[in-house]
Amino acid sequence: MNVTYTLITPAWNEEAHLEHVIGSVVRQSVLPVRWVIVSDGSTDRTDAIVESYAGTYPWIRLLRLERTAERHFAGKARAVNAAFESLQTLEFDLVGNLDADITLPQDYYAFLLGKFLALPDLGVAGTPFIDEGDVSGSHSYGHAFANLSHVSGACQLFRRKCFEDIGGYTPIKGGGIDWVAVTSARMKGWTTRTFLERTCVHHRTMGTADRGVIRARFRHGQEDYRVGNHPAWEIARGVFQMKNKPRVIGGLSLILGYTCAWLSRKPNPVPEPLRMFHRAEQLERARKMWLSRKSQPQSPRDM
Repeated sequence: MNVTYTLITPAWNEEAHLEHVIGSVVRQSVLPVRWVIVSDGSTDRTDAIVESYAGTYPWIRLLRLERTAERHFAGKARAVNAAFESLQTLEFDLVGNLDADITLPQDYYAFLLGKFLALPDLGVAGTPFIDEGDVSGSHSYGHAFANLSHVSGACQLFRRKCFEDIGGYTPIKGGGIDWVAVTSARMKGWTTRTFLERTCVHHRTMGTADRGVIRARFRHGQEDYRVGNHPAWEIARGVFQMKNKPRVIGGLSLILGYTCAWLSRKPNPVPEPLRMFHRAEQLERARKMWLSRKSQPQSPRDM
């Protein structure tokens, strides 16, 4: 395969999951030319685990950064951007962000590399993830309203030129850096896509690294306001989320987070042109869903 890739993994006190993700990467049918694992102020065995594997696999490198004990998403952006800077002397085509609590099937990157070969304008690609322990095998893209132009932040693969075009990850303390990256790529004319033919496994519920599920939903609602979600869309999203545990209260927490962020009127770190681009995309999606629903043949019970 004529496409080469590098990986970046921010890791803050990830000793519980790190060996699993390393094991899944070293078993890939197509290996990265370099994998930078960023120990972002870790105080556990994260550094020692990375160094032990780097002794066996010379393409694995440890990058140690220091920061305050406070955990926030600007730290992830800083870690990824620092690692990308360290890769500048290498020749490669793609760069991936891989969270430290993800495991992958053996052909995962070979599959995505094939998509980049086939689609020259593909800027960001990924797949759905399945939460560990979910016996249903369902994922967040497994419904009719899924937005396949979004790529989940747990495992994103960028064309190098695309990552440079968007200026890397934007450090936003409150979250949304992965969304900003993908939406900025589309705003600059790149195609972004989630491919459903593969999945990866996520070993921790999204957004719960240092908070419970209810607080995570509240924070997601705050993020939704910052990125420009239309109020009507957010209400519909909250109602839709009520099908997931914790039922009802989870969806209400999402809506409450959005409402509190709106009422606070704090300065928004997401640029207004990006928010307006996103809202226009959102309204266009809503219009297409409505037209699609109207064009479906009605049953006698609907008449």
